Amino acid sequence: MKFKNWALVATCAIALPLAACGGSDSASTPDSTESSSNGDGGSVFVTGSSTVEPISIKVGELAGTDDGGNIKVTVEGPGTGDGFKKFCAGDGDITGASRPIKEEEAIQCADAGIEYVELAVAIDGLTVATSVNNTAIECLDKAALYALIGPESEGFSSWADANTLAGELGSAYALPDAPLSIFGPGEESGTYDSFVEFAFKSIAGDRGTEVIARADYTASPNDNVIVDGIESADTSLGWVGYAYYRAETDRMKAIAIANDEGVCVLPTDETIADGSYSFSRTLYIYVNKAKAVENPAIGTFVDLYLSAAGVEQVVAAGYVQLEAAKQQSSVDAWTARG
Repeated sequence: MKFKNWALVATCAIALPLAACGGSDSASTPDSTESSSNGDGGSVFVTGSSTVEPISIKVGELAGTDDGGNIKVTVEGPGTGDGFKKFCAGDGDITGASRPIKEEEAIQCADAGIEYVELAVAIDGLTVATSVNNTAIECLDKAALYALIGPESEGFSSWADANTLAGELGSAYALPDAPLSIFGPGEESGTYDSFVEFAFKSIAGDRGTEVIARADYTASPNDNVIVDGIESADTSLGWVGYAYYRAETDRMKAIAIANDEGVCVLPTDETIADGSYSFSRTLYIYVNKAKAVENPAIGTFVDLYLSAAGVEQVVAAGYVQLEAAKQQSSVDAWTARG
């Protein structure tokens, strides 16, 4: 099932109005989803990362059942950065994040008097991808990625345009003379932040450049739009969360990432879990502590999120579960929240 259609079906399954449940293939992920519960058990609002959003939707489905607490759960995915802006302004009980909170975001929360608990919930493998029709590219190193997408590559319209810079940086890869169309999330996204840190930070530090992507790529806050873009051009280049790649392998292929020893590693459940895939990252939820005291439904929802049933939803959403010790650390942090 295509991931954007899965997202739409998930919305329908947790009872948006029937008119919103048409199966248009061009439809993007809805702005928010809402559980079918009548809300007798209370309500919870989750904002933040579009990467974490599919997990929260699935846990929300469970929470909306009688066994889950009959909680009305509303989930939206504007992006990690925009989620923290809302959360630290007091709008949202929980925010999902595909990276840890930044210092300036923590200060914003503190200035607003908002205390939170950070809970790791899953592992993602940020996936660099191209069209399934692109047979010229199977693996890239960080030098090639910097030369293609980094701040010094603006204006490059062919993969081959990056060869001189890639060679200067010590890349082992010769890039083809083929059109270069780049698709990825915008700066509001934690997936953007993670990508530029993984791919560019060390090189940018050596060269004295900003840790940013070139300004002239096609950016979207909607992962499904990015997938559409990657599919649309035979020699495309882009990046998405692992779950979006896994659900769309008929439309795009993953590009292996060369590690420091030059070994090409593809994102799989195993390489993401053991860290051998170098673009692996932890996914989080942040919970407003005061709101959790005021609203018991939040506690019930988070308990479910961290339970064995919640871990099953991580896997069902297409991500990799935390190792047992890290999962227990999240449970312990939630229990000790005060």
